[in-house]
This record gives sequence, C-alpha cells and structure tokens, in this order.
Amino acid sequence: MIEDVYKNISWLGHDGILYQNKKTIYFDPFQIAGGPAADIILISHDHFDHCSPDDVKKIQTKDTVIVTEADSAKKLSGKIEVLKPGETKIIQDITIEAVPSYNTNKDFHVKAKGWLGFVVTLEGVRVYHPGDTDLIPEMKDIKADIAFLPVSGTYVMGPQEAVEAAKVLRQNLCRLTQRHGGRSNFTKEKLILFKNPRDQGVKVSR
Repeated sequence: MIEDVYKNISWLGHDGILYQNKKTIYFDPFQIAGGPAADIILISHDHFDHCSPDDVKKIQTKDTVIVTEADSAKKLSGKIEVLKPGETKIIQDITIEAVPSYNTNKDFHVKAKGWLGFVVTLEGVRVYHPGDTDLIPEMKDIKADIAFLPVSGTYVMGPQEAVEAAKVLRQNLCRLTQRHGGRSNFTKEKLILFKNPRDQGVKVSR
C-alpha cells in the first residue's frame, strides 16, 4: 500500500509535491508550468517560494480548498482553511494534520510564526511534508509512512541533521526523500552522507 501511494507522488521542484489519484493534492507549488486542477492545495508558510499566488492560480478552481497558516492566507483568495500547529481538519474526506515547522539555529523560520508542516493521510498512508524546518523535538511524536525532508543546510536542516531526523522518524518511516532546491544543492560527499539512514532501516529516494 505504501509503495502504491508513493508511486502517485511526484516532485515538482524545490519543495513542491503533487499527489494524484482519486484526489489531486499539491504541497507548496512553485514555478510550475501548470497541472491538473487541484482539489486541495497545502501551503506551509508565506515565503515566496512556498506561497506563490501566481502558481496557485494555475491549478486552482472555484472548488479548490487551500489549507495554510494565517500569514499565507492573507496573500491568497478562494476557499481557504487556516490551521495552527496541532490542529487537524478533514477536507473532502482527507485528514490533514498541521504540525510545527521552524528553525532551531537560524532565524529564517521562527517558531512563533506558527508556520506549518503537514501529515496527510492518503489511502491509509501517512505522508509527512515538514515545510521548511530543522530537526525539531516535535518530530519524535510524528508518525509517518512517507516523509519528504527539506535539506539544504542554509535555510533548513543540513544533511547530517536530516540523517538524525531520519533516525527519529525511522520506527514509522518508509521512505525519506530529500528536497528543497533539488540535487544542485548537494555535493557528492553530502549525498553519500545522506544515504547513511539505510543503515538504520530507512529507505532513501533521490
């Protein structure tokens, strides 16, 4: 079941993820050419490369529901559901859990903002899109079958932190996929380092 759901998920570049099966769900679409009409769009925070009104309009219909936090909601229009970390909402029979997302050793994503990661249940599989975050204590309470961790080392966690995050999540984690800017951010050495979670029972997809 997990692998079937994973096959229905596409990386759109940067932090953008698309799930398409019975529902079409986008996470943080940015610099997309277009795509299938969205049932649900999840926006983690209001930075331009995550909350892009122009990109949202390319896939939005009158029935599309946008799930986001308060700062992003001010920039968007249409059907909008605002969540805070710790809140859960069922939209179109899809369970969406908002979880904390923030930096611990830099000031780009401040905890006080209440920006979001998401755990979304798709076909019985829990998919974790953390937003822009470092390794944070709340991850120990997150149960996910598939996780898409952000890795850059500048604005979000670096490769070593991602390895540690994978260890925290590993008892529930099926597949860990690096994102945030694509492979161009990674040296060969860092990619090798990032593969190490396999030794901890974690599958890594690049």
